[in-house]
Amino acid sequence: MSAEIQRTIDAVWRIESARIVATLAKVTGDVGLAEDLAQEALVEALEQWPEAGVPRNPGAWLTLVAKRRAIDGWRRSARLHERERLLAADLAIDLATDQPDPEPIDDDVLRLIFTACHPVLARPAQVAMTLRVVAGLTTDEIARMTFEPVATVQARITRAKKTLAAANVPFETPPANEWAERLSGVLGVIYLIFTEGYVATGGDRWVREDVAHEALRLGRQLAALLPQEPEVHGLVALMELQASRFRARTAPDGSPILLDDQDRSRWDHPQIRRGIIALDRADACAGSRLTGRGSFALQAAIAREHSVAPSVAATDWEAIVILYEALGRIAPNPVVELNRAVAVSMAEGPATALLIVDRLASAGQLRGSHLLPSVRGELLSRLERREEARVEFLAAAALTSNERQRAVLQDKADANR
Repeated sequence: MSAEIQRTIDAVWRIESARIVATLAKVTGDVGLAEDLAQEALVEALEQWPEAGVPRNPGAWLTLVAKRRAIDGWRRSARLHERERLLAADLAIDLATDQPDPEPIDDDVLRLIFTACHPVLARPAQVAMTLRVVAGLTTDEIARMTFEPVATVQARITRAKKTLAAANVPFETPPANEWAERLSGVLGVIYLIFTEGYVATGGDRWVREDVAHEALRLGRQLAALLPQEPEVHGLVALMELQASRFRARTAPDGSPILLDDQDRSRWDHPQIRRGIIALDRADACAGSRLTGRGSFALQAAIAREHSVAPSVAATDWEAIVILYEALGRIAPNPVVELNRAVAVSMAEGPATALLIVDRLASAGQLRGSHLLPSVRGELLSRLERREEARVEFLAAAALTSNERQRAVLQDKADANR
């Protein structure tokens, strides 16, 4: 198989997989089966496209192949019911026209997220399932994102599929009285999808803009459906503000440009304004309920401080420390604490921040992640403890699976020789 064909198939899968799985879930009523059918269609593409060429509409081709496999499975089943027989006949007519599924795909993707975030699944299973079937992430990528063993993630996804099938969970947006119990999970996985786009966990790309933009699209759609939910607007604000930096985050060759070195004139300032407006909406909705800012709105407020600052040095780091402290109280998390340490290093100096990082390290938190040694390396470098910094940067480089990130960390290690 040529490298060009492989890249094309990878790109098609990244862009189309969620829509394909959503369409198949609507047809079959089974999210697990839908994902299996989509994977089988992908295997067929790997077999056929190198010889026959990439079809004019590859997403439609994959969907139709997967539907054929569904029909074949139903026809082979001794338990084929009349409803399924009629559905198979309808699908056969659809296949004969060789047209893509006419259903509103955008709504189907959102339905897919709500199905995967059904309360019959525990939160870790919701996250793993959604990242797999909606974001199209591999189990390795999900494991790195959630700091868990690959085998644990794989088993969790398998059990989640079986649980949804056993519970006969319908593929639909739930009624309004069921939104609250699913909304937190939906918001969480949409942001995890965005995070994978903002900084890829693996591969040779620093940013996966297509993944991030899909998450932002879903967030905007959710905000339109739930205009009075403050955390929905908070999530949209956070993604708008972070996405505004995309043009400045990579060099022409794809290498990363870190915050200190970014040309802020290349930030998308209209998008920054959209993010600030969304944050204002979140605050207005929260104020009307007297609930205060939620975790996404607090993160958006932190992103706002970065977005309006003319430079790193002119950033209001004291305000960011206070926002991280508030975030840590309502959503305690070692990554939040690590980010607070970074802000403290800018507001008070690296020595104070190093105490926070060392506490995290001694507690065994973020073990196996490159994040903690990379931050520790930065602090040690600023304290002129260069050999210790070099060791930390090398450790961080060994832990990351993103080639671009590894190169940055290796360069930092070399600079501390």
